[in-house]
Amino acid sequence: MAHQIDYTIIGDDMQAVIIYLDPAEAVTAEAGALMYKSQDVEMDTGTHGGIFKGLKRMVTGESFFVTAFKYTGAERGEVAFSAPYPGKIIPVDLSQGAVLCQKDAYLCSAYGVDINIAFTRRLGAGFFGGEGFILQRLSGNGFAFIHAGGTLIKKTLKKGDVLHVDTGCLVAFTENIEYNIQFVGGIKTALFGGEGLFFAVLSGEGEVFLQTLPFSRMADRIVAAAKPYMRKEETRAGGDIFGGLGKLISGK
Repeated sequence: MAHQIDYTIIGDDMQAVIIYLDPAEAVTAEAGALMYKSQDVEMDTGTHGGIFKGLKRMVTGESFFVTAFKYTGAERGEVAFSAPYPGKIIPVDLSQGAVLCQKDAYLCSAYGVDINIAFTRRLGAGFFGGEGFILQRLSGNGFAFIHAGGTLIKKTLKKGDVLHVDTGCLVAFTENIEYNIQFVGGIKTALFGGEGLFFAVLSGEGEVFLQTLPFSRMADRIVAAAKPYMRKEETRAGGDIFGGLGKLISGK
């Protein structure tokens, strides 16, 4: 049975969530997310649902194992989990309905929350959506915490609303939102617009969570900025190698 939990989210750009556990309460988290824990919080790493459950998590981009943190003390304990890169941690109350999120978004949740795979409803969305054919489906009666890069924007869609989103900026949405992919338009826009060939089209009634800085976009900028320095190092290393060979051949 899933539990409602008390929590505090701290920080601005590098956030962490502190979860307060009463005796016998537990939470689960993605492997490697732990920041700190009280002494009487016991850790149990496993598939938590069998090998098939672990394999399904791997398909969505998460690790094969998850870790359960159970408080065995008499008073109240704490366990904290930190975000993997700059951004915001989003608390989602799954008792209001299941949430679909992009791979790598899951951080931690109340014990008993189910982490499953969810196929996109349309084949085109899977092949061209930018986040893969499979999304994560979080469901249960407790809270789950997911991570968004940069600043979080929450949009509430009403009947008849349609939202076009860069595929990398889409973090999560409630299950009753319709998700599809649409070609951006003209050839010039597609090739030279810098926004990719497709964007996500969201419609229906529900909540949509967006991020201003997808990790993939940040990584691309870091790699692009590092390339000139990498070339200099490669040239310097090559010069050192050939210089050393020249000295060896000449005997100097």
